[in-house]
Amino acid sequence: MSPFGYDTGYISGLKEMPYFTSVFGTDFADGTRKLSTSTDSLITSILSAGTFFGALLGSTIGDRFGRRGGIMIYVLIFSVGAALQTGTKNLAGFAVGRVLAGLGVGGTSCLIPVYQSECAPRHLRGSIVAAYQLCLNIGMLIAAVAVNATKDRPDASSYQIPVAMQFIWAAIIMVGLVFLPESPRWLLLKGRKDDCRTCLSKLLSEPLDGPNVTELFNEIQANLEHELEQGGASWADCFRNGDNKTFKRVVTGCVLLMLQQLSGINFIMYFGTTFFTNSGIKNPFIITIATNCVNAGMTVPGMWAVERIGRRPLLIYGAAGMAVCQLIVAAVGVATPLTNVVSQKVLVAFVCIFIGHFASTWGLLGWVLAAELPPYAIRTKSMSLSVATQWLFNFALGFATPYLVNDGPGNAGLKHNVFWIWGSCCVIGSVFAYYMIPETKGLSLEQIDILYRNSNARQSAAYRRYILETDTRDGSSETAVDAQKMEVKHTEQA
Repeated sequence: MSPFGYDTGYISGLKEMPYFTSVFGTDFADGTRKLSTSTDSLITSILSAGTFFGALLGSTIGDRFGRRGGIMIYVLIFSVGAALQTGTKNLAGFAVGRVLAGLGVGGTSCLIPVYQSECAPRHLRGSIVAAYQLCLNIGMLIAAVAVNATKDRPDASSYQIPVAMQFIWAAIIMVGLVFLPESPRWLLLKGRKDDCRTCLSKLLSEPLDGPNVTELFNEIQANLEHELEQGGASWADCFRNGDNKTFKRVVTGCVLLMLQQLSGINFIMYFGTTFFTNSGIKNPFIITIATNCVNAGMTVPGMWAVERIGRRPLLIYGAAGMAVCQLIVAAVGVATPLTNVVSQKVLVAFVCIFIGHFASTWGLLGWVLAAELPPYAIRTKSMSLSVATQWLFNFALGFATPYLVNDGPGNAGLKHNVFWIWGSCCVIGSVFAYYMIPETKGLSLEQIDILYRNSNARQSAAYRRYILETDTRDGSSETAVDAQKMEVKHTEQA
């Protein structure tokens, strides 16, 4: 269970716990004690400030210590942050703990998808990277259940128990990494050819001199040499286009994860319990558990569809479906009173349908594509920029949303009207996917380079089929780097 997912899941309910609000809340004129808008904003968004910098440093840590070693370092930092949150009753101490936890979450959210994509076989890469999102969603669900179970405890254990449970997920990751190999592509990038062959042998379950090990090693090595000929592996190279369309691929990853945040999903996950409470819905904690069940459950068909239907059509459809749901919630919230039971049921239903669309499309495909689209030589740098963009918008939305939604001086008081914003962003996401996202289903990371050099998003499905038709073995293209020859052959056949 990812610490990222669990953290997202518990913070929404934590802010509605009676004991938590008695410790960190403010007395209002109406005699109630609750979190002020500024405290709510700080507690929610400060994690994202840490994740932003954790993600930016992810490339440096991952390139220096390896994908596997970098993840271990970040998990340790996360654990320190979790300890601070568990042991303090001071807002400043809690906030510092959130920042440190954020550093760990930001780094792991950058390196884990890269590690998965570099180790996974191409026909399972989408599903394996999508499993990362499944773990996030399971973490959210467990967090919602834990918060509901402890919310009425009369002491600090009400929030300390769910916060401390984060150590379990950190321990699972650390123990698992002990038995996993390093990324073979990182090993080759560091010139460790023998270690790369050994790693490929383990991943492919073949002898060191096995045909698939040799073929894949040669393919990775040839592609790396070609990329380095086209440009280096520095930060500056992320902003050069060239034959590999590097800059376009980096920007695509950044915008993709930005739009993932602007879909409105984190409004539900961070502020869902509060939102349902303010909407007049009874048992908002139970509704939060239900939405997290949908989130986790709908990730599974998405993992199937990503390798059957493909990346591009799922993103286009998913954004359109989310837009419809968001706009319906906005219209119902504006047109009917909060006391209307039918309206409340419609609101909950379409929030769940929205979450189902997100979980099975943009939720998992954002990670899959951000990890597999960049050129190999700058993959971690591109992922750092993409994930940092995601966390920047996560922070901005977490900080601004209470001011957008709440009533009172200094607040916009949008309430349900905020869904018009999320719905509009989803419409933009559908258009973006149509013009910018190529179809990469079934291609190796090296073949994706060929696709970018010779095609565009709208023509990618046809050129992808051409690449697969020219395969001379099960698992790689006829030459991973000879894009110009393939282009000539494609033109002659046409």
